[in-house]
Amino acid sequence: MTAAALSPAVITRDRLAERFARLKAENRGGLVIYTMAGDPDAATALEIMKGLPAAGADVIELGMPFSDPMADGPAIQAAALRALKDGMTLQRTLDTLRAFRDGDDDTPVVLMGYYNPIYQYGPQRFAEAARAAGCDALIIVDLPPEEAPELNEHLDRVGIHLIFLTTPTTTAKRLPAVLKEAGGFLYYVSITGITGAASAAEADVAAAVAGIRAHTDLPIAVGFGIRTPDQAAAFARIADAAVVGSAVVAQIAGSLDADGRATAETVTKPLALVQALAGGMRAARG
Repeated sequence: MTAAALSPAVITRDRLAERFARLKAENRGGLVIYTMAGDPDAATALEIMKGLPAAGADVIELGMPFSDPMADGPAIQAAALRALKDGMTLQRTLDTLRAFRDGDDDTPVVLMGYYNPIYQYGPQRFAEAARAAGCDALIIVDLPPEEAPELNEHLDRVGIHLIFLTTPTTTAKRLPAVLKEAGGFLYYVSITGITGAASAAEADVAAAVAGIRAHTDLPIAVGFGIRTPDQAAAFARIADAAVVGSAVVAQIAGSLDADGRATAETVTKPLALVQALAGGMRAARG
């Protein structure tokens, strides 16, 4: 989404632009943390989300549970199923975001998921509802740039960025089509595969990020396969942000009791990992 597309009558602020400007001023990479709305239940998921900024998350990706994912690995697939089983819906996901905004009006929140639920909800209605709830951007994994205008025209009107993924197989010829509809930041998927798979080599990611920077001024976030503070720190030296999802979701899953219900560790374990990741990233730029 370009600045020209933003309507001053609708846009009050651009939290993503503010956050990346702050990160640049502080000379550090950002930490983007993914968590699934409603996992393992709505109340616990909201408590985890509310704790992320203090733990060190600079941007939150809030997963919209979907029954038929394409890019999600086993950990996030299982999280979506737990959330759906507990009754999480697209509307309740927006309600979760709205509840988060009651106590935090600064942390950028990106809704991440698939297009079918949005299409069923209605693109214009969804864009308006998402902005009212406090959404700053969307990542729609299965929406190619050629089909994005039908959603992006409504997002532009309310000031929501549409973030796109690029991968090691995205060619220089393909990249301009992706960038045409992209806003907020560009998400570089560092591996060819699903979330939570093996990590990419640092040198390969550095070369890819340098190539993308030649074509865009958008911040670049690197994700897929980042699990440890050392890995997060390495990518913090290369890109503008590192995205961690499966490792955080796995902490939630590992804390549940035999019946899949939250325990005393369901909030503390993922937040402890986020603290460790943030500490590693800050040390890398310190």
